[in-house]
Amino acid sequence: MGRGDLSNAEWARLEPHLPTTGRRGGRWIDHRQVINGILFRLRTGIPWRDLPERYGSWKTVYERHRRWSANGTWDRILRAVQADADLAGRIDWSMVSVDSTSCRAHQHAAGARKRKPRIPKKRTTPRHHRPDEGLGRSRGGLTCKIHLAGEGGCRPMAMLVTPGQFGDAPQMIEVLERISIPRPHGGRPRTRPDQLGGDKAYSSRRNRRYLRRRHIKHTIAEPKDQRGHRKRRGSRGGRPTGFDRENYKRRNEVERTINRLKNSRAVATRYDKRAYVFHGTVTAAAIRLWLRP
Repeated sequence: MGRGDLSNAEWARLEPHLPTTGRRGGRWIDHRQVINGILFRLRTGIPWRDLPERYGSWKTVYERHRRWSANGTWDRILRAVQADADLAGRIDWSMVSVDSTSCRAHQHAAGARKRKPRIPKKRTTPRHHRPDEGLGRSRGGLTCKIHLAGEGGCRPMAMLVTPGQFGDAPQMIEVLERISIPRPHGGRPRTRPDQLGGDKAYSSRRNRRYLRRRHIKHTIAEPKDQRGHRKRRGSRGGRPTGFDRENYKRRNEVERTINRLKNSRAVATRYDKRAYVFHGTVTAAAIRLWLRP
C-alpha cells in the first residue's frame, strides 16, 4: 500500500457503495487500484499522464473519474458514506456553517470547447455542466469558487462550484438545498440542521426569510449598513436580528473544513477544464474526509 492509498478500514467502509456494473453492463474491475490512482492525483495535482505505473493505465483512471463525475456516481457515494456516518451518530447537526473559498485555476483549466460535449447516453449527462465552466477572470487571472456547508466535525455536507466573481449570499440557498442525508432504515432524508452559521457575506433578507420558512435557527452577522438601514425604517424595519456570539465562534469549523479540503492540491488549484469534472474532484476529496475516523 502506497502513501495516501486507502487503508483496509477505509476500503471496508467504501466498497459496499461502489457500482458493480459499468456503462455496458460489464463488471468494473480493480476498483481499489483505480480509486487509489484518483486519490494520488487528487493529493499531488500531477497530470493524469504522469500517474505511477502501479495504478495501471492512466487513461483508465482518468476515464473512470470523468465518468463518475458526469453521471453523479461520486455524489451518490458521498451521500451513502454520509448516511453511514449519520447512522453511527458521527454527524454534528447542532451547527452547520456556510462559507466559500476561491481557487486559482491553472492555465490548463481554460480552453474547454464551447459546444456541449458529446455524451453517448442520457444517463451519463453531466449533472453539473455549466456553460461558463465555473471559471471567472479577475485581476489575478482565472479563478473559481467552492461554496460549501460544513458540519461540526469539520466535514463537508454539500458543495457548489461557481466562477470566482460570484457572490456568497445568492448561493447559500442552493448549497443548503443540496444537503440530503438518506436514512438507511427508511424515512425521508434529513435536510435541515438545527442551526446555521455564516459571516456578513450571507446576510440578506432573502436568506433570512428562507431560513425562517424552514424553521432553521441562524447566527449570521449583520453588516453595519444593513443594520443602519433597518433602524432608519423604524418599526417597518423589523425586529433586531438575534446574534449569539458563542455560536458565531463555531464558524471556524467550516473554515477548518475548507483547509482540510485544500490539502488536496487538485482542489487548491483547479486543473480540470470541465466544471463537472472539478466538482467530482472536490466530491472525491470530501469522500476521503468522511472515510477517515
